[in-house]
Amino acid sequence: MADSSQENIGITISNHLLLNQQLSTGATGSYTRLLQALVLACKIIQRDVAKAGLVDVLGRAGTINVQGEEVQKLDELANTTVKRRLSASGECCGLISEEEADIIEIPRQYPQGNYLVHFDPLDGSSNIDANVSIGTIFSIYRRITPATNDMDLQDALQRGVEQVGAGYVIYGSSCILVFSTGQGVNGFTLDPSIGEFLLSHPNIKTPARGKIYSINEGNYSYWDEPTKKYIDYLKNGYAEHKTNYTARYVGSLVADFHRNLLYGGIFLYPADLKDPKKPHGKLRLMCEANPLAYIVEQAGGLATSGRERIMEVEPRYIHQRTPLIIGSPEDVRLYQEFVEGRRS
Repeated sequence: MADSSQENIGITISNHLLLNQQLSTGATGSYTRLLQALVLACKIIQRDVAKAGLVDVLGRAGTINVQGEEVQKLDELANTTVKRRLSASGECCGLISEEEADIIEIPRQYPQGNYLVHFDPLDGSSNIDANVSIGTIFSIYRRITPATNDMDLQDALQRGVEQVGAGYVIYGSSCILVFSTGQGVNGFTLDPSIGEFLLSHPNIKTPARGKIYSINEGNYSYWDEPTKKYIDYLKNGYAEHKTNYTARYVGSLVADFHRNLLYGGIFLYPADLKDPKKPHGKLRLMCEANPLAYIVEQAGGLATSGRERIMEVEPRYIHQRTPLIIGSPEDVRLYQEFVEGRRS
């Protein structure tokens, strides 16, 4: 990745991508074009989010998605926007959206590329009407089947370690895009006066330990005993490190993750053992857990399901769910000590 030290603050994301392309031996520009299509899609979604209260795009759409959740009108707009921009880029062989059951084929009028993208078009959409921060999450893979054939399920079900890029966008008080191509993590803030994302958070590194824990404590009775003991331990004071933890939980994954990435801390959505709707957790492995795990590891953090590294989980189906424990490395390691019985 191109040098992202302080002197580069303010560089446009387009120039940043081009600099990276020039530094990559054998680069053809196809990956850059794919990322530029994602950037454009996110600008369009930000525009729609910003004026949502002025036009008829708030509220429920009246349909249920593949996850069994009520679809919001902005969900549909965001999903359509990402599909159109990525299809038109000519760099994708297929798309996988959290909102749709099956692999999305690229329309035949567009060239077929060598990348596929998993995405959650509008994470946290249940918070839309309350004007709480929401976001888009994406994960990029190279196809592994021959380009002469149609995209196969084998292409869609690669482990997280095979990602060649991932990122997310937060639509909030400012619009921030954070992404990694495997050589560090950078954040860009949209300047609405010029319509460009500018480098604002170069070379993000998450603190080794934080003071924030993020979890829906309303589900306490559903957790396994190690998770209960870990949260009780944090609430009662982190004695050996003289750290008092603070609970912060927005309920929009990108917002909770982004805050903890910058400030340090841990986000947990464990398996809900007594909840028949979420026995394996709520979050999706491919379009939520894997991309954020990729980013946090690039920033020096860790992500686990409690049993294994998130990015080494073997996906069995597109919309597979997983527990997710993610954040500062020392916080995640401490949680793992409870899981493994080394703490009680």
